[in-house]
Amino acid sequence: MNLIAVGVNHTTAAVELREQLAFSADQADRALERLREQLPGVREAALLSTCNRTELYCLVEGEAPDFGDWLAAERRMPSASLRQALYQHHGDRALEHMMRVAGGLDSLVLGEPQILGQMREAYARAHEAGLINGDLGRVFQDVFSVAKRIRTETGIGANPVSVAYAAVSFARHIFADLKKSRALLIGAGEMIELVARHLEEQQVREIVIANRTAERARALADQVGGRGIALDELPVALEHADILIACTAAPIPILGKGIVERALKRRRHKPMFMVDIAVPRDIEPEVGEMDDVYLYTVDHLQEAIQENVRAREQAAEEAAGLIAEAVTQHHRSRREKRAVGVLRDYRRQRTELADQELERALSQLQQGGDPEQVLRRFKHNLVNKWLHRPSVTLRRLAAEDRAEALLMAREILLDQDGEASSEES
Repeated sequence: MNLIAVGVNHTTAAVELREQLAFSADQADRALERLREQLPGVREAALLSTCNRTELYCLVEGEAPDFGDWLAAERRMPSASLRQALYQHHGDRALEHMMRVAGGLDSLVLGEPQILGQMREAYARAHEAGLINGDLGRVFQDVFSVAKRIRTETGIGANPVSVAYAAVSFARHIFADLKKSRALLIGAGEMIELVARHLEEQQVREIVIANRTAERARALADQVGGRGIALDELPVALEHADILIACTAAPIPILGKGIVERALKRRRHKPMFMVDIAVPRDIEPEVGEMDDVYLYTVDHLQEAIQENVRAREQAAEEAAGLIAEAVTQHHRSRREKRAVGVLRDYRRQRTELADQELERALSQLQQGGDPEQVLRRFKHNLVNKWLHRPSVTLRRLAAEDRAEALLMAREILLDQDGEASSEES
């Protein structure tokens, strides 16, 4: 069986091509069923489809089929446009690639954690559909195991490398427990949406989203269990906000020193944490000079992000070492499993011989034989039968001067390290 990983990602394919190759969960299940029907050599398969990649992971018997043609036909697109973006890895390269993907080393944002969950879901769907059996399942378990080690044993996910996540991370440094904090977000674009989702994950006490178009603010707030308001409600909302993050396209600042001073007075100068992600700025710079206000701009975040990128790159090198170790261990485990069949057959053969001698001994006892004599014959006969075949084989190996095989036999049969005995030296 040959392990194959084939697909496209953000480094090889533009978003337009990735959109054409995107599969929903239901589409992925049906596509995998057709894959096994149309490509008979594929024994097991799973399909991962995210906004940044579409990949097939397959165990193939015999020569690898043309996955490029199959994908092109499946998505009804010219194969020529797909082939330039398609990559295909075999064996160790495929296993290493899967581990890098699951560990976040192959992501658009180095170390992002969502991909591991997405790969787990892809595995679970394929397993439930009967498209993954023992072999590919064990590959996935090894992949998930090393991904977990990467998350826990390196700093790959410890430092934020996106502006939205960095903003929330800064807030965590100011407020020890975000679950007790109220957040006010100004704007309703993509950046504020990401911030809102990060805050939701941190289980902040309240999320209020203010936007020029109140309907858009409410629509976004509904997605994160928050409340949407219009910009003219900002003065009241500001009084209750411990965290404020702004990112609009307004040409002039939305928050000035006066409105913040009034809010702080009503808050009895309880500290406020503010992040201005917008360019041009949404918060007047003078606000940052006020007591009880911690104001950060996008420049502050970028400085932290660059330092964190360097930290993640160092962690990625450590993760690569873990992956190399895991690939080696995967091969060792596979080699060890080759012994399972031998051990099973050996146990069956030894058990059959023991059963034969046991039946003979029981029969002798039933006929009134002396128990001690019966047991001694049982032991003698059983040992002779167990040793007969190894004795014949060892003599043949010795006659053929196969010293290495004899040393291996000593290691297996006598639990010794293979050194010659005194009689042989």
